[in-house]
Amino acid sequence: MMNKSAVDVDVDAADTSAGVGAGAGTGTSTGMGVGAGAGSRGRRLGSPDTRGQILEVARRRFLTDGYRGVTLRSIAAESGVDVALISYFFGSKKGLFGAALGLLANPPELLAAALPGDRATLPERVLRTIIRTWDDTDRGGQLRVMLVALVQEPELTRLFREVLEREIVGRVAEHLGGADAPYRAAAFSAQVAGTIFARYVLEIEPIASMSADELVRYLGPGLRAVLYPPVARRR
Repeated sequence: MMNKSAVDVDVDAADTSAGVGAGAGTGTSTGMGVGAGAGSRGRRLGSPDTRGQILEVARRRFLTDGYRGVTLRSIAAESGVDVALISYFFGSKKGLFGAALGLLANPPELLAAALPGDRATLPERVLRTIIRTWDDTDRGGQLRVMLVALVQEPELTRLFREVLEREIVGRVAEHLGGADAPYRAAAFSAQVAGTIFARYVLEIEPIASMSADELVRYLGPGLRAVLYPPVARRR
C-alpha cells in the first residue's frame, strides 16, 4: 500500500470541507470552481465520459491500494482531470468511494448525516437511519449483496475494513471525544453491525420483524450506554 505524501494528506483532510469552495467564488459559469485555473494546468474540465473514467480509475485503485492508500489528488492525476472536478462530482473521498462501488446507500455518508444533533439521541438516529435504508427494497437489496460479497472476496473485505475503521469508527470517535473514544466507537459500531447481520442476513426473530420503534426501544439503551457510560463517582 502506498505511503501518503504531506500534500496528499492535506488534500484528504480538506476534501470534505473545502472541496471546490475556493474556486466557486471565481465567477466561472460552470460553478465547479475549476474554470481558468484548471484550464491553465491543461486538465480537462469534464466531458460526457469524464465521470465514468474517474469512477473506473477510482474503483481499480480502491481495490488495489485500499482506502487509505488512495487520495483524490492521485485519482485526479491518473484520470487526467483537476482534483476540484472530482470534488464537484463526488463531494469527498467517501462520496467517491460509494459512487465507485455503485452504492445506492453509502454507509459513511449515512453516518455523516446521522451524527449532527442531540448527542443523547445519536443511537436512535443511527438505528432509524439503518432501518429506513436497509428496509428499502433497492438500497437494502444492494447492501445485502455487498455484505455477501464481503464474506467471499478478501480484497473487498480488506477495503471495507479500512473504510469502516476510518469513516465509521473514526468519525464516531471524533464526535465523542475523550481518551477512550475509539473503544466506545468501536463497541458501538460492533453492536450496530450485529444488529444489521441479525435482522437482514440471518433474519433472526423477533429482531427481523420488529418495527423501527421497537428496535429503538430495545436496542437504544444498550447503544447509549456504550457511547456515554456513566462517570464513576469519587468516594
